[in-house]
Amino acid sequence: QVQLQESGPGLVKPSQTLSLTCTVSGCSITTKYFYWSWIRQPPGKGLEWMGYITYRGSTYYSPSLKSRTSISRDTFKNQFTLQLNSVTPEDTAVYYCARDFGAADPGGMDYWGKGTLVTVSS
Repeated sequence: QVQLQESGPGLVKPSQTLSLTCTVSGCSITTKYFYWSWIRQPPGKGLEWMGYITYRGSTYYSPSLKSRTSISRDTFKNQFTLQLNSVTPEDTAVYYCARDFGAADPGGMDYWGKGTLVTVSS
């Protein structure tokens, strides 16, 4: 059974960096040909794909977030991490990690974490 679990602070101040970690069990993040995505959902809005890291360690980001986003991984801990810089209240959202097949389409991702609410506020 594949399981993903997001962890990180629930409150971040404006202009600071949001950092979340996704811990994966039941599947190595280096397994061909899985990709590992971050997705978010602001209150009252739809899902937004943010970016992913591939089984090889390559990264791809949404063009709208590329300048502020970084995804990395720790293969020994089987974790991947999201960093979002210079956050504003508009970055308040539930953040999810999920297993992807490279389409960057939330509808096609098969395993998801439960999500974690991050609020950006002073």
